[in-house]
Amino acid sequence: MSATDLSVFGRPNDRLRRRRIVNRGVEVIAWAAAAVGVALLGILVGYVAQNGASKLNLSLFTNPGTPDAVTSVPQGLANAFAGSLVIVGIATAMALPFGILVAIYVSEFAPRAIKGFVNLVLDVVAGIPAIVVAIFVYGLVEVGHGQTGLAASFALAVIMLPFVARSTIEILALVPNSLREAGLGLGVPRWRTTVGVVLPQAIGGILTGSVLAIARVAGETAPVLILTSLVGQGIAWNPLHPLWTVPLAIYELSESGLPNDRATAWAGAFVLIMFILVVSLTARWFAARSRRKLGRSA
Repeated sequence: MSATDLSVFGRPNDRLRRRRIVNRGVEVIAWAAAAVGVALLGILVGYVAQNGASKLNLSLFTNPGTPDAVTSVPQGLANAFAGSLVIVGIATAMALPFGILVAIYVSEFAPRAIKGFVNLVLDVVAGIPAIVVAIFVYGLVEVGHGQTGLAASFALAVIMLPFVARSTIEILALVPNSLREAGLGLGVPRWRTTVGVVLPQAIGGILTGSVLAIARVAGETAPVLILTSLVGQGIAWNPLHPLWTVPLAIYELSESGLPNDRATAWAGAFVLIMFILVVSLTARWFAARSRRKLGRSA
């Protein structure tokens, strides 16, 4: 091969250079998109905080509130926080055990045909709009009986269950099969291997999915608006009666003609955003911890 032919290997590779330029351009676009998303979130949170700043004080959490109430007593959202705590807590107690049990059955025991069918059903239920679930629960439970916080909890549990189940299924699929085979190889029953070996490895991911599901339903407005909106004054904890919730309070107070009510609605929206933010960060911490644990097991 002549010297002229060898010089080909010393020339810049135009194709490689073009690929690097395209790769750098895509990275810049991705960073710009991420920056826009973070900026929009910052603007949203800042705007909500600015409009509700006058009501972000201790009375927001200690005093009950009522839309269009003309009184010198500072209005708060204590009854809304109490109602949300009761309704979301009961919904979590309903959805969490069933969702995890469904996921365990699908991942560890179900035949392939049943597994595919259950996954399809979970995907369909997860895609049903919340207002459709609320109307279904209203026709099933409340017609002829009146509104209750328990009915709203049941509707939120229906919304929450597929998210808990699907996230748990994905986490259980990440547990190495070698752990299952080791337990079965020692003669341990399948159920005991699942409870004693598989679930402890996936507990962090299960908690992550559960926390995200709670954040998902905490801000739902349609179910509480249809199922538990005819509330009385004062703080109530009985789920057999209608309960005021934070999303419902935001909706009703934002429609009020009083500036103080609208400011209280903004303050409630800010608290709800902060709750979802804290819950999401907690879920990410659990997810990172679970990935590290599963990585060590593999």
